[in-house]
Amino acid sequence: MEEHDVHESTLDDRSVDLPLDRREFLKAAGSGVFILFSVDGLAALAQGGGGQRSYPDDFNAYLRIGEDGRVACYSGKVEMGQANTTALAQMLADELEVPFDRVDMVMGDTRLCPWDGGTNGSRSIKYFGPALRAAGAEAREVLIQLAAEQLQRPPAQLTAKDGFVVDRNSAGIRLAYGALARGKRIERHLEKKPTLKSPAKCVVIGKPLRRRDGLDKVTGKAKFAGDIRLPGMLYGKVLRPPVHGAQLKSVDVEGARTFTGARVIQDGNFIAVVHPTPDGAASALQRIKADFSVPESKVDDGNILEHLMAQPGQGRVVEQKGDLAKGREVAALKFEETYFTPYIAHAPIETHSALAQVASDETTVWVSTQRPFGVQQEVARAIGLPEDKVRVITPLVGGGFGGKSGGPQAVEAARLSKLAGAPVQVVWSREEEFFYDTFRPAAFVKISSGLDSANRITFWDFQVFFAGDRSSQMIYDVPHLRTVSTGSFGGGGPHPFGTGAWRGPGSNTNIFARESHIDIMAARVGMDPVEFRLKNLADPRMARVLKAAADTFKWTPARSPSKRGYGVALLDYLNTYVAAMAEVVVDKATGQIRVQRVTVAQDLGQVVNPEGARMQMEGSIVMGLSSVLTEEIHFGGGNIKDRNFDSYEITRFSWVPEIETVLVDNPDLAPQGCGEPTITCVAPMIANALFDATGVRIFRLPLTPERVKAGMAG
Repeated sequence: MEEHDVHESTLDDRSVDLPLDRREFLKAAGSGVFILFSVDGLAALAQGGGGQRSYPDDFNAYLRIGEDGRVACYSGKVEMGQANTTALAQMLADELEVPFDRVDMVMGDTRLCPWDGGTNGSRSIKYFGPALRAAGAEAREVLIQLAAEQLQRPPAQLTAKDGFVVDRNSAGIRLAYGALARGKRIERHLEKKPTLKSPAKCVVIGKPLRRRDGLDKVTGKAKFAGDIRLPGMLYGKVLRPPVHGAQLKSVDVEGARTFTGARVIQDGNFIAVVHPTPDGAASALQRIKADFSVPESKVDDGNILEHLMAQPGQGRVVEQKGDLAKGREVAALKFEETYFTPYIAHAPIETHSALAQVASDETTVWVSTQRPFGVQQEVARAIGLPEDKVRVITPLVGGGFGGKSGGPQAVEAARLSKLAGAPVQVVWSREEEFFYDTFRPAAFVKISSGLDSANRITFWDFQVFFAGDRSSQMIYDVPHLRTVSTGSFGGGGPHPFGTGAWRGPGSNTNIFARESHIDIMAARVGMDPVEFRLKNLADPRMARVLKAAADTFKWTPARSPSKRGYGVALLDYLNTYVAAMAEVVVDKATGQIRVQRVTVAQDLGQVVNPEGARMQMEGSIVMGLSSVLTEEIHFGGGNIKDRNFDSYEITRFSWVPEIETVLVDNPDLAPQGCGEPTITCVAPMIANALFDATGVRIFRLPLTPERVKAGMAG
């Protein structure tokens, strides 16, 4: 077997600042082949919070082939449980023609990775994936060109396979990618961009592979931000107000100063303690005596709906067609209801954590976040450094769900490190995690609708307040409709504390309202909920997904309430189609709902990793259960009353039902999102199943035993 090496120079292994121009990048880059990409038509605006900004023009930042033949893929996305490290590696391996186990993912490092707006909205595979595949495809063709020049053979005579360029006529003649890459700086564009593989030609994409981080996580080897240790590091604890909106009136820190090993840090109203041990920092903080003025509490979890309804606001038309007045005229039956969803917490297993090391030449922060580049900006502003002097490294993230979109803990750690002159780690307690959470906002939806004598929807007037417009668009065939959104899920507005994105932001509220309302109409005219939906659907793709779910669930038609406890919900979440069905049993004595089984059918286009997709669907169901049955933040003004799991109850193992997942085959559609869609159907399918079991319709979440009992008694 003959192998040919190309070796011209050895480059150092320095880190890379991005964005750089092409020559600056190549000067800073380590050894390996860096390919420059220009992907036409790419949705190359990094998606996420903090606005939109183009990915770097030079796509060499996304791909490096080392001398040993291993391939590093750089992505500004992060791994927070959704198995990005597996699926993205599959995509690159397939297009580049390298074994899957030779691809190493480097994610969420602002020094090494291209800018990205954040890991959210089920967009990693959908938006970063095409760029990554295009990078792999072009790199493969460039390597073939390089090999052709070295071997003095026409490129058409060569092919790429398993990390080698191979002569089609003589398999013994081949060049290893690592041999081509070793010490070679290559700046080359292809005039004709290669097309991506068709689904039929994909070998790694589509395989149900186990997630790469699974073993390390279950054995405790996985490293999170709170696991990072540096020589001489200190642990920081920050003085907190008792409620949101409280103002510091006076403070006495002398007790903390006398605590052995503790240092008190004061910078205006930013007061903290650092100590060589975390327990020491917490104990010293308890010795600080602080007096706060507390604002009067005027709104609480009991009157929040009335408070929101009283808020003025200018609505924005999301969707409109036909003539509502005409639709009302032809309606034989009219319906009008209001639906409410409360504040709920993200409650990740890992609390907000960060370790900062501030130095004169560069500040490095290891942080649990969904937005590394956003945190880079926040830290730079806080300590007065240029952004390029702040490096953010994101280890594995122990759950985010939208709640780790910012980096307040990173800012705290950086400020403390700068003032203390040592590395400082800040790990929030569970109480701090609840207190400073950016909750899913309390929101409500008003719907009025009508049916004609043939049981077709004639008009649909949908008004959502403070949840945002995602998934508010109508999926059913309605000639006259209007959708208006007032406010959003972001912070500010009428809320007494911070709010933000919560897994499937906006969609959870909007789909709960819409699919509950659809069921109300079906029950009123005595139609089976599935048949009613099919009658009012014009989208064959959605009908196909619904039928796939019904077949697996073994749904048989019956008018509701049938006493079977069956519920169904449909949704289009950013072009991922979902149909979900549940069977519940209700204890009439206690009002307790028990979800026995769930079937979810999902069309997310070409499936990159079926095993990973099923895990995300199952995880969404499990997380969604408590968001429907128990979760609700109790508060009085800025006072968060739920600060731990003793009062804030999340799904228990004993609650988990039998779950069946169906991946509806649609390989001709590019891969869509999978991490968030399924959770948004959990509320309506359970609420509809509750009605089918008992005849009780509840318009306000959560579906607590008390509300169920009250409904049955009424």
